[in-house]
Amino acid sequence: MEEKNYYEHMRTLTHATFCFENEDHTLGNCLRCILLQKEGVEFAGYTVPHPTQAEINLRIQTTGEPAINILKDALDELSNMCDIMLNKFDSVVK
Repeated sequence: MEEKNYYEHMRTLTHATFCFENEDHTLGNCLRCILLQKEGVEFAGYTVPHPTQAEINLRIQTTGEPAINILKDALDELSNMCDIMLNKFDSVVK
């Protein structure tokens, strides 16, 4: 499948598995928790294929919204949470 067609196809899928390299349970569990709180998410879970691999596979199933859009929203939300925590930490340490 051509790269362009692949990404066009991803915009319509309501279920997908995303592979994150150089990541572990820290990101997987945070994203899973955020995703499960979102309206329209039927399933969110992740696996680590093998303990020696720094990789997670994140599975998302939705009721209508494309899974890629839900993932982008969850990543933005996690990034915002991290920024808030960092700012609070910096204000306490200074």
